[in-house]
Amino acid sequence: MAKSNEKREKFIRLAEGRTQLALDAIRKLGNLSNSRAYDYDPADIKKIFKAIREATSEVERKFSSSSGEGENKFKL
Repeated sequence: MAKSNEKREKFIRLAEGRTQLALDAIRKLGNLSNSRAYDYDPADIKKIFKAIREATSEVERKFSSSSGEGENKFKL
């Protein structure tokens, strides 16, 4: 029983920290919307949000099954 509780506590600690880092990174993407400082086109924005949707879908699939796939690197 203690081992199960330790695993749960570890999951909570890591999940909270990693989720916060992911949310912070997503918020930082919003800083790129400043068109006075950055040049981008609608296609760039579509690629960014498509990559985010695919990554979150992949993570959801990992929680639904035991088979994990390799990670992909994002490029514009």
